[in-house]
Amino acid sequence: MAAASSSDSDSGRAESNEASSKWLDAHYDPMANIHTFSACLALADLHGDGEYKLVVGDLGPGGQQPRLKVLKGPMVLSESPLPALPAAAATFLMEQHEPRTPALALASGPCVYVYKNLRPYFKFSLPHLPPNPLEQDLWNQAKEDRIDPLTLKEMLEGIREKAEVPLSVQSLRFLQLELRDLEAFVNQHKSRPIRRQTVITTMTTLKKNLADEDAVSCLVLGTENKELLVLDPGAFTVLAQDAVTSLCFGRYGREDNTLIVTTRGGGLIIKILKRTAVFVEGGGEAGPPPAQATKLNVPRKTRLYVDQTLREREAGTAMHRAFQADLYLLRLRAARAYVQALESSLSPVSATDREPLKLHAVVQGLGPTFKLTLHLQNTSTARPILGLQICFLYNEALYALRQPFFKVPLLVPGLSYPLETFVESLSDKGISDIIKVGHPWGQ
Repeated sequence: MAAASSSDSDSGRAESNEASSKWLDAHYDPMANIHTFSACLALADLHGDGEYKLVVGDLGPGGQQPRLKVLKGPMVLSESPLPALPAAAATFLMEQHEPRTPALALASGPCVYVYKNLRPYFKFSLPHLPPNPLEQDLWNQAKEDRIDPLTLKEMLEGIREKAEVPLSVQSLRFLQLELRDLEAFVNQHKSRPIRRQTVITTMTTLKKNLADEDAVSCLVLGTENKELLVLDPGAFTVLAQDAVTSLCFGRYGREDNTLIVTTRGGGLIIKILKRTAVFVEGGGEAGPPPAQATKLNVPRKTRLYVDQTLREREAGTAMHRAFQADLYLLRLRAARAYVQALESSLSPVSATDREPLKLHAVVQGLGPTFKLTLHLQNTSTARPILGLQICFLYNEALYALRQPFFKVPLLVPGLSYPLETFVESLSDKGISDIIKVGHPWGQ
């Protein structure tokens, strides 16, 4: 009886605690097999359906087999392997186009792996850092066989203990080797360039133009060597890079709003906020108008729409045949018009490959005198044309041309050459006729 009373008391106490708690226990699974930390968790509407998913950069048991996991509720929606251990995860919008689905960025070592629709999209690598000049000089001496591997190791150990610039990965690996392996390592790596690479320690996002929730964002990377990099979301290039060591904002001198920045190289930057500065949230004009993102109010299916759909299903074969017949007729008419243009010399482009030319005529004036300008272009890719002549064929009773004949200069491919003449109308009754251009490719 005493045991039953104690059990009832514990159950009642648990129910009381749950009722007074501000949290609801939605799910609890101690065997979920998720090994990660806060920086590798992100929540995002990955599919644009209004339902947010949990993105996990999973380190794997014991730091082995890292994986990208997406959870919907308590269920694992998708799972894919990662190329390296993740350091941070973030979701961001790369563009304004519909559908507005965010991309996923995972930082790992010196790289950022970007995923779109949960598929690999882009890999960004941090720029290399300048090597330690003393380290570079030692490896150059080893390349020329001026020092032996044991001396190289002793001098690199001295640099590692005193130098401000860290050693490269190649030198650090060399210092970890046993004495018997030093010579083989030097022979294998002495001709390779010394590269020093930092790693990403933290990552977040920064709105690029607007402060809206669904605005395009930039990735902001913090590295182990105390640098801050801002990446463009479209081209993934570094927009800003600064080794800031401290920030302070407040009253300085007689100015209330002063920003003081110090850099790693010992620099001091002081910025004073203008007293006339006005900050308006969402005041930027960049990007498409807000109306573009508004969804259309599509009307419901009407009776006419349903009847039309049924008619298309029943007479689909006949409708397709009628469409094909109209298409063949359109092609026939286009072919006839093309032949007629060639026969009447109305085509502005030469029909032969022997003299690839393009002609365009412009008439200016109100009359009775007009200015006629011919624009002649060589459409060949590399062959110039020389020795062409142009004449005008017209009714001499209706028109008089000041220069009815031209000798065309050398035509360089791609350039347009204007040829000008004046035409005078001789008819007092307003009668007009066609003026044709004769040669180089006929009338």
